[in-house]
Order: sequence, then structure tokens, then C-alpha cells
Amino acid sequence: MVTERRIALANEMDTARIATALAGHLRAGDVILLDGALAAGKTFFTRALVRALGSEEAVTSPTYTIANIYETPHGPVLHVDAYRLKGAQEFYHLGLEDYFDSGISVIEWGERIGDFFDAPLAIHIGFGDTENARLLTFTSDSPRWTPVLEALSC
Repeated sequence: MVTERRIALANEMDTARIATALAGHLRAGDVILLDGALAAGKTFFTRALVRALGSEEAVTSPTYTIANIYETPHGPVLHVDAYRLKGAQEFYHLGLEDYFDSGISVIEWGERIGDFFDAPLAIHIGFGDTENARLLTFTSDSPRWTPVLEALSC
């Protein structure tokens, strides 16, 4: 059964609040697949999430490096940009699988490689009615995420 939750956000502060709330539920092995248009806020969301997990590192888009790793008190956060990847096979050849069990993975443009993971949480970031407003749509078919999505609120 697919679980879906939509949350309308008025501004970047609301986006950071939701990322922070989500961070409190994350554990090693979790995978977050982010998608949305260019400049929708995928890296902003990741930055807020990594900060909420206790890292002061500068979170930047991994567009050219493909992957960044941030150390947090909750374990490493693997931040991948899958935009230039052709699919799950190419992603597999990056050799990052050690991080999947020991850390939290956040994959921008995750729909490109979503089939690689068993129980990810997909988050689509869409634009709202104003410049900084966003609509987040959380989707998963894993029971792991049902209580997490029920707990999220703005």
C-alpha cells in the first residue's frame, strides 16, 4: 500500500522545519529520494536535514562531484545528485553501497535511480503560490515511513 502525504509550506523557514522534523525520525539505512524542478529546493532541504542531524559542514549541491558525504553524530549522510546518471546500474558502479547500511542517503533527482532501493521515501518538491512557497509530496510503499509521515507537520 502506498502512503502519501502533502504538506504546503509558505517559506524557507517552513521547509527547514519539515526537514528538521524528518531528521528526528531517520536512522542508518534510510534512503530519501528528492525530486523537483531546478531551483525547487532539493539542496536547501538537504542542507536543513544535515544541519538537524548535527553537522556544521557546508552542504553544497553534488551536481559535479556526483556525491558528497557529511559526517554527523547520527552517522554519515551520503548526498548524491543523480541528474547525470543514466540509471541504477551506473549508480551501482559508483561504489557507494557501504554508506547505504551505515548512513542516511539523500538522492537528488532520485526518480532516475529509485528502482535501486527497496524502501525509500520519495519527496517531490513543487512550487507553491508565491516565490518561496513549496508543496512537498511524500510517498512510499514501505510501512517504515507510515508513522514518520503521520508525525510530520508544519
